Amino acid sequence: MIHITISEVSKKYGLSQDTLRYYEKVGAIPPVHRTKSGVRDYTEEDCGWVDLVKCMRGAGLSVEVMAEYVRLQLQGDETIPQRRQLLVDQRDQLTAQLQVIQDTMKRLNYKISRYDEAIKTGVLRWDE
Repeated sequence: MIHITISEVSKKYGLSQDTLRYYEKVGAIPPVHRTKSGVRDYTEEDCGWVDLVKCMRGAGLSVEVMAEYVRLQLQGDETIPQRRQLLVDQRDQLTAQLQVIQDTMKRLNYKISRYDEAIKTGVLRWDE
């Protein structure tokens, strides 16, 4: 079993130590294991939670949603349906965001193509 410090976890996941402490404080990750003297002593399981919260935050999930997921997880298997639904809801939101991004990319690509054509011909046209 691995045991690493908050400094090592910070470097490994590219999160500040303050962010790691905040995620623990608000429940976005479960309480981190501690040494007898109270120093955070991250285990593989703790690191798994850090990896998950980093991934989910990167995908746009709020800290509150992550905290709810952790709360449900810690309650046990009887919360599997609720955890699944929480993830489905988040996936649906990401799918909608992805569509907006794809539409924006299409529009940007069109505009870029018009400028590319203008550079070649010396004429900027938007009606084609």
